[in-house]
Amino acid sequence: MLIRVEIPVDAAGIDSLLRRSFKTGDEADLVQQLREDGLLTLGVVATDDEGGVVGYAAFCPVELGGEDRQWVALAPLVVDESLRRQGLAEKLVYEGLDSLNEFGYAAVVVLGDPAYYGRFGFKAAAEHNLHCRWPDTESAFQVYPLAEDALSGVSGLVEFPAPFDRF
Repeated sequence: MLIRVEIPVDAAGIDSLLRRSFKTGDEADLVQQLREDGLLTLGVVATDDEGGVVGYAAFCPVELGGEDRQWVALAPLVVDESLRRQGLAEKLVYEGLDSLNEFGYAAVVVLGDPAYYGRFGFKAAAEHNLHCRWPDTESAFQVYPLAEDALSGVSGLVEFPAPFDRF
């Protein structure tokens, strides 16, 4: 198993993994649109011994109150069904956080299970007066600061890119 930053040849494998892992093609369509719009900040893949994509974490830019503060969103995160519950998603998340930190990004937001993402250090965004446009997701909306001052003096609406409009 190899975990690395995605390269162009991975696109078809990522699309296939997303389409077979989710009930609809929405996540695959989202990643494809983000890629086409140049809005994939970072993609991390897990590949098997044959080079097939078996895990994926995508990170795209978000704005805070219409301002680019070097924040990104983690969406989607997926592992092939046959390899779940083996720590692969955790490795993808940590690799992504480490890479983003090295690249100088300030924070990562995610919509997901607080118990799951809390173990990585994500905290409720509402504690920092941050929210997203999906009002019924307040408990699932979380933030992870990469920079020490990332959450200092910030509050308001975290805006996701246009491809998220259909969600």
